[in-house]
This record gives sequence, structure tokens and C-alpha cells, in this order.
Amino acid sequence: MYYVNREQISVRLAVIPDVAGAMRALSQQWRGELLQGLAQERALHLAIEIVTDVGSYIIDGFIMRDASSYEDIIDIIAEEGVFPGEVKEAVMELVKLRKPLVQDYFAWPAGELHPLTIALPDVLEQFKRSVEAYVLQELGS
Repeated sequence: MYYVNREQISVRLAVIPDVAGAMRALSQQWRGELLQGLAQERALHLAIEIVTDVGSYIIDGFIMRDASSYEDIIDIIAEEGVFPGEVKEAVMELVKLRKPLVQDYFAWPAGELHPLTIALPDVLEQFKRSVEAYVLQELGS
């Protein structure tokens, strides 16, 4: 029997529409201003935390192998069929931004629109739908 913390997965997935919406707005209105740069960094950072937190809850709840890194979290849940391959590629690219955003923030090119800011809204929404479908398939209602 699995104990999957559906509540914690749900509250994290519920943030995705706001993060995706912010990324869409930034992409459409980008002028490279300081506040836009900071908003982009925060949106990317939140996206990273959401996918890794959700991935960790899935790994723990479904008793999958232990992850050794943020990238490994994505590999494990992708191998288990939580989401399709095209989502994995984009989410893996996202997770690799954690170190530059969190540790090397002083070198982050804040005035540039990152390509993931444009691509991620649809990917994040697909990630959300895929996780919800996986949990429902594995546990039922």
C-alpha cells in the first residue's frame, strides 16, 4: 500500500497556472527592465521548486528508487512514466538552472529573456496534467 501525499502534490501543482501566466506575461511584455528580470528569476525558481517537490513526493509515495540529485528526480519520475519524453527534456533543462539561479545569481543575465520563460508555460501545464493523471491512474479517485 502506498502513502502518497496527494494534498502536498495538489497544493504545489495549484501554483502552476500562476507561474505559467507570469511567464507568458513576461514573454509578451519583455523590455529587459530590472523588475522584469527579477520576476523572471522568481518564476523560473518557483517552477524548479514545484517540479522537484512534486517529483520528490511521487518518488517517496510510490516507493521509487532514491534520487541523488535534482536531475535524478526528473529521470526517476520520467522512467516511471509520470510524464512524456518531451516534458522530460524541458523540465530537465529547467532543473539545470537551479544552480545558476540560486548560487550564481550575481552572474545571471537579468536583462535577457531566457528561452525557457517562453517555452515553459505549456510544459508546466502538461506536467501538471500528467502528474494528476498518473496519481489518479495509480491510486484511483
